[in-house]
Amino acid sequence: MNIYEALRESHEIQRALCRSLLNASPEGDERDEIFKTLRIELAAHAAAEERYFYSPMMLDDMGLDPSRHAMAEHHEIDEYVEDLASAEARGGSWLSKAKKLSEEVFHHLDEEEKKFFQISGRILNDAQKARLAEQYLQDYVRMKRVLSGE
Repeated sequence: MNIYEALRESHEIQRALCRSLLNASPEGDERDEIFKTLRIELAAHAAAEERYFYSPMMLDDMGLDPSRHAMAEHHEIDEYVEDLASAEARGGSWLSKAKKLSEEVFHHLDEEEKKFFQISGRILNDAQKARLAEQYLQDYVRMKRVLSGE
């Protein structure tokens, strides 16, 4: 497995969770559970990705600005997550905030897969891509445990 395959697995989980979040009933605990899962997924992915994908890319001039941009988008997503976390789950603004979060997540993932992966493909060799995938996956799993309170 290379770093792109590893990242895409989490990207697909994020997309599915965003869709589920927007379609969840405001009644019951479904929204809360999906949001909690999404929040952990986003945070674990971002931490591992920044450590084992963006950081190595920043060492190359060609990867510096795209990495900074991607990290800034992670920060924006964090802010949307916190905004949604503080909103009343059954309140009127909740759905609009969830849509905004989902839009930002989809934008970030699409941009990363269409632009950033291509840039990094010119910087990283196959051995680096495989090694980074292993490191990313180990940290991603560890962060999910930490964030879940396990």
